[in-house]
Amino acid sequence: MTTIPHLPALRLGRNYESLDKVEVKDHRTGEVKALVSQVNGGIVKRDMARLGQARAVLKKFTVAQLIDLSAKAGDLFLNGTLPFGDQGHTQSAQQYIETLSGTSGLPHIMVKRNMAKIHYALTHLSEVLNGLSRGLGMGIIDRGFGEQFGTKLSFFPTCQALGLVMPSNSPAVNSLWLPAIALKTPVVIKPGKEEPWTPYRLIQAFIAAGVPAEAFGFYPTDHDGAATILNSCGRALIFGDKNTMAQYANNPAIQLHGPGWSKFVIGDDCIENWRDYLDVIAGAISDNGGRSCINASAVVVPKYAAEIADALAQKLGPVAPTRPDDENARLSGFANVKMADFIDAQIEEGLKTPGATDATAKYRNGPRKVVFEGGTYMRPTIVLCDSFAHPLANKEFLCPYASVVTCPQNEMLQKIGYTLACSAITKDPAFIEQLEAFPEIDRLNIGPVSTMKISWDQPHEGNMFEFLWKRRSIERAW
Repeated sequence: MTTIPHLPALRLGRNYESLDKVEVKDHRTGEVKALVSQVNGGIVKRDMARLGQARAVLKKFTVAQLIDLSAKAGDLFLNGTLPFGDQGHTQSAQQYIETLSGTSGLPHIMVKRNMAKIHYALTHLSEVLNGLSRGLGMGIIDRGFGEQFGTKLSFFPTCQALGLVMPSNSPAVNSLWLPAIALKTPVVIKPGKEEPWTPYRLIQAFIAAGVPAEAFGFYPTDHDGAATILNSCGRALIFGDKNTMAQYANNPAIQLHGPGWSKFVIGDDCIENWRDYLDVIAGAISDNGGRSCINASAVVVPKYAAEIADALAQKLGPVAPTRPDDENARLSGFANVKMADFIDAQIEEGLKTPGATDATAKYRNGPRKVVFEGGTYMRPTIVLCDSFAHPLANKEFLCPYASVVTCPQNEMLQKIGYTLACSAITKDPAFIEQLEAFPEIDRLNIGPVSTMKISWDQPHEGNMFEFLWKRRSIERAW
């Protein structure tokens, strides 16, 4: 009889089995894929007092050595068979794909794409750190001081460790913390409830590559434990909804990763050719199952909104659930069915306000929320809105969703609000200059470029080097 794998907490290098365990189940069949030990805030607090020891084990390495070990970890993560829990189980890359797909709802092809992103980030850290540090020689980090660009430079670490409160929606979000190890910073991770697999596999890959286990904390825990991680490490990342973000908005030590409200805007000069951009816009809405903060959730146009909404609806409306191993799968299931219920209800409630139409309804030929082979899915939704005043005009959901909104070009920047990734389809120099100067856009693409296109050396959500290391003035007499 095959035993169910057990994932222990990792208390800064030491496996820990708790009496309190949770079952992580397949979202379609209910099969238990693993038992995961849970730890309370008291245990987390005790371990946070030992973060200096965790940092010391990384200080023995140079940044260049840690970059090399990170590249080995990337290859192991992508292709290797790694320890899976504390009972002798191992996990191949294919088993990881199947397990993650089963519990998160992501089809296999999307898991593979996320794996490729993580692998790329780990195997190109030299380029990534060069971009993040603006060309700083990493030997200065090793020594703490030096000269470059004709000036004296000194940097010191801002924290003992990087705390992470991770989500369950997309494995590639783990790529955001990967530079921390090369930057000699331990990581303390609270994994997402339905997605402990990716951070656990990454930790095992790093350890197998030669990074000391003491540099890693893996703490499945409750809200109290998560708060302890956020407040004890010195620097932390948290992922969550708008309400979660509001709690930490005034804390510069905590980097927030919430809704992106990413958008396409089309200028007056390019709107007549809107048909040429449909494929890139539809892809930006639906890639990765619509689960990313850089998925486009609004398309802002000066005219032809009805025609554009209908054309996008024709492309996306017929998209339906498929088996998870289908290479052409485009939808993700919901591990938490209540989330699908909530999203569906939110859209329906919004449609009751005059000024919006579900353009995809006539192309779906069925309900938005559907059950397929035991899994719950949300089919794509394109909503035509007559203005930004409508409650559905600037919404974001964990599924392929976007509004198409009419707005004069000279009012667009007043109306769009915060936008994580903006793809502006325009050649108008004056409009481009306005976009470049607009402070509410974090990442700007000019031309028909997907909002999903990212450059690891140009962060779209915070600069990890500047978050973990701070420059100071220095003078040395000897």
